[in-house]
Amino acid sequence: MEEEEWDNVLIPETVRTMKERYDIKFDSKLVIPEDQDLVDRLFLAGVDLLITCGLYNTDTRTRMTITEDELYEGLKMAPSKLVLGEGKEAITCVGRSGNPLNRPVIIGGPTGAPILEEMYMPIMESYAREPSVDGVVTGILRTVKGTAATKDTPWEIRATLTELGFTHRALYNAGRPGMAI
Repeated sequence: MEEEEWDNVLIPETVRTMKERYDIKFDSKLVIPEDQDLVDRLFLAGVDLLITCGLYNTDTRTRMTITEDELYEGLKMAPSKLVLGEGKEAITCVGRSGNPLNRPVIIGGPTGAPILEEMYMPIMESYAREPSVDGVVTGILRTVKGTAATKDTPWEIRATLTELGFTHRALYNAGRPGMAI
């Protein structure tokens, strides 16, 4: 299956079907639904969407299927908490439901956006300096030392390693070297 067919045909058509099947209607004034019946239907629609569409592997251009039993078995095996980062910057991610009083984990960053080499560290450092941010997600270097980081070439690997090095240095500069990446 081609990625374009997955993104532009299968997923949108299936989402429309799930919206009707599970009678999902959103109130634009309420970003997070509080109606438990709607929350339950959203979960069931998500399960149905995953089982119907599967997962798309961009490397092999194939759709991987999963059964409902496999999905629920995987959920049973999932950890109840996850520790990210290390030292004084370590954070523990736990499930949240309803309107909990505990603060959510906040991960900040350019999330895969292309960033110029000279801007990479200052941008990552600015996220790390924000006290409310618990971890960072990286951007993408399109070039390394002026050379394009072309997909499926050694330059792509070099760019990834450079991103990681820049990110670690930015966290160190911000005084938060153990922050989750």
